Amino acid sequence: MARLPALFVGHGNPLFALQPNAYTAAWGALGAELAGVRAILAISAHWYGPGVAVTAMAQPRTIHDFGGFPAELYRLAYPAPGDPALAAQLGELLAPVPVALDHDWGLDHGTWSVLRYLRPQADLPVVQLRLDSGLTGAEHFALARRLAALREAGVLILGSGNLVHNLRTYGWGEAVAPFDWAERFERRARALMLAGDTAALCDYPALGQDARLAIPTPDHYLPLLYVLGVRHPDDALTFPVEGMDGGSISMLAVRLGSA
Repeated sequence: MARLPALFVGHGNPLFALQPNAYTAAWGALGAELAGVRAILAISAHWYGPGVAVTAMAQPRTIHDFGGFPAELYRLAYPAPGDPALAAQLGELLAPVPVALDHDWGLDHGTWSVLRYLRPQADLPVVQLRLDSGLTGAEHFALARRLAALREAGVLILGSGNLVHNLRTYGWGEAVAPFDWAERFERRARALMLAGDTAALCDYPALGQDARLAIPTPDHYLPLLYVLGVRHPDDALTFPVEGMDGGSISMLAVRLGSA
């Protein structure tokens, strides 16, 4: 089986699920280019907690893990099936790290708000992986390396977060020019990705003040490391979606491999 691409998508504002725009159109275009996908492994910024876990139910629920948005947003559902067999396989691939089989979580908006455009049919099984809040960036990257073989088994690795994610400075509902520190950090991170300097990207706290502003908490950044972690030496790395929303949310997408 051909090796699938791997994708990191900057998911941005939950309202994008209701308000199609240039970013969501680009997600749809990315999805239309994919072929040979039998299942999706999603690593979302919004499932971040103690220990590694995977969703293992046959029918994961749609989670509306946000507050203060229009009622219509809470009525959206993404009724994709789960894949208990893939969940069990993930436990084997990540051993000896304990992997809990979770039957409660489901698909949070970091996953379904993107898949709503990337795979609107909701016909492919989706499994989510919980980000262990007790691990360093390098440890997350090492876990990801063990998942690389899934790309040759028809599993799309989808990371969903934001390279730059600072809600304290975000311009809600306003046309805010990108902050200089946000643009500088994105440029630096892009250069490090193209250079293959994963050590620097894993040790993101050492990247200085711009990194501290861009990554005030690690949850939205770590899904990127899972995508970089499944990179093969001959994979091209491209940025199929670009932009900065509200001044301080990077909408950058990263694709490994060709469509």
